Amino acid sequence: MNEPDEQGDLDVLRAARGGHTFVYVLPCQGEDLTKIGFTHDPVQRFRSFHPRFFALFDLQQGMLIETSRLRDARRLERLLIERWPECRASAPLLVSEAAGGHTEWFRGIAGEVDAFARRVAERYGYTVHAPLHDWLRSRFAECADQLYEWSSRMLEMIEWQALNALPEALDTRYAKTLGDTLDACSALDMDLARLVPPEVLAWHARDAC
Repeated sequence: MNEPDEQGDLDVLRAARGGHTFVYVLPCQGEDLTKIGFTHDPVQRFRSFHPRFFALFDLQQGMLIETSRLRDARRLERLLIERWPECRASAPLLVSEAAGGHTEWFRGIAGEVDAFARRVAERYGYTVHAPLHDWLRSRFAECADQLYEWSSRMLEMIEWQALNALPEALDTRYAKTLGDTLDACSALDMDLARLVPPEVLAWHARDAC
């Protein structure tokens, strides 16, 4: 069995959402800590912070503000991060430093940032996507047609390695990427039974045990 092409097989959500730029406000789960930034592709940016971003961040409280130009996103981000200079904080240890995710973290702004961001967005006519959970669910749904075949290929690779590779030679990225993607779909209230083959669903149930 040939090893899958990483660009296509390790990431069903790799394709970026083109065009607009998004400013994100990401509060952490269970902690009054918020990340602010901007990106062209929110899904890939969030995953660069942590593969299981859906467990790290509070997707019901998070938001995206969509702008049509990069310079508008930069201006909006600057307004937000300069609003609370005294509240700058360190990033959680779980966040990947290699992703450049250790700046623009704030502690103690959860009660103010939502309302302020909405006022600024309204003033400039930007679109607000909140809660973030709903935007992400729609984004994942755009890739739902690919998920069935992609997850099947991933499982084939996982099972092929289990039968043919020495334990020390196993590439665990396939199982981890498949598990994280399916867990993200579940966290976004997507019906996995309708999106992936039965054998993938069974593997996911065993993997979760």
